[in-house]
Amino acid sequence: MAPVTYEKASRVYPGGVRAVDSLDLAIDDGEFLVLVGPSGCGKSTSLRMLAGLEEVSEGAIRIGDRDVSGLSPKDRDIAMVFQSYALYPHMSVADNMGFALKIAGVKKPEIVRRVGEAAKLLDLEQFLDRKPKALSGGQRQRVAMGRAIVREPRVFLMDEPLSNLDAKLRVSTRTQIAALQRRLGVTTVYVTHDQVEAMTMGDRVCVLDQGKLMQVDTPRALYERPDNVFVAGFIGSPAMNIGDLPIIDGGARIGTTTVPLSRATLDAIAADDITDRVTVGFRPEALDVVPAGTEQSFEVVVNVVEELGAEAYVYGALTDPAGAEMAAPDIIARVEPREIPGKGDAVGLTIRPDQLHVFSVATGNRLPT
Repeated sequence: MAPVTYEKASRVYPGGVRAVDSLDLAIDDGEFLVLVGPSGCGKSTSLRMLAGLEEVSEGAIRIGDRDVSGLSPKDRDIAMVFQSYALYPHMSVADNMGFALKIAGVKKPEIVRRVGEAAKLLDLEQFLDRKPKALSGGQRQRVAMGRAIVREPRVFLMDEPLSNLDAKLRVSTRTQIAALQRRLGVTTVYVTHDQVEAMTMGDRVCVLDQGKLMQVDTPRALYERPDNVFVAGFIGSPAMNIGDLPIIDGGARIGTTTVPLSRATLDAIAADDITDRVTVGFRPEALDVVPAGTEQSFEVVVNVVEELGAEAYVYGALTDPAGAEMAAPDIIARVEPREIPGKGDAVGLTIRPDQLHVFSVATGNRLPT
């Protein structure tokens, strides 16, 4: 086990393309850290730099106190779990799990011991004599996990290990991985494009975009206090409602109402390059359905209704969109599942004042509220 540190680490490809740009990130000993972001954001490249599969063009990466930037993968004391399982089809489960130890010259009794312990942890004891083709996708992924565990590395690296599994199996397997990591206490860096997966598994989540670190924090902090518009829009399902609204009479105008802004917010806007507009965000669950015409409410016409059993969402267009530039065509609101408006209905919505997020139009950064 060991902490991991990226010190202004960059990966620059020929032509000057910066896949990872000056990444500064400290991962604690025993922490489960998730790298998340859209395709092409640099998350897998960051992981591969740590693994030694991509060159560190600038800066450094440390495992513990050792700079591993120039070391080969085999000298870094890491174990990687890939998206594709990468199992040898002609070998049994036991041989697959113990193969790296055999190559490293570990004696057979020790290999048998480590494989047996890992198989017990992963509930694979009854499958040790089978070939990979006789296993389900979830069982194959557990074999790939076991192959990493038997090496007893200082750091686990996992590159979208659940992406080949069906939705139901992904939910159960991510729970198993998170529980297993906590039992083993090994520093783990996990890559995924699925923000729900990131939020449910990580001790902390690192959000990347275009090779840059946007924010790293606990799942709850990312959700409740995103540092910028990108994180606000990326974290949360359904996504946060975000729009550029005109500033009128000390508030942000949406539909026919004006949402009051605090003095701290207005002062921050006054010091900005753009002073007549502000970016406002509010999550679907921050909206209350009220009778049309209620004070400080705005009206939407319902276009789509999603009934999910325990909860429901409506997607509606502003009846008076003048001046509002919303990131999505519809505003999403969570509603009481037993009192769902019908398609085409006009409903009033109010934003809970303590759940309003305000960002600079010029920089995209969070403003004080």
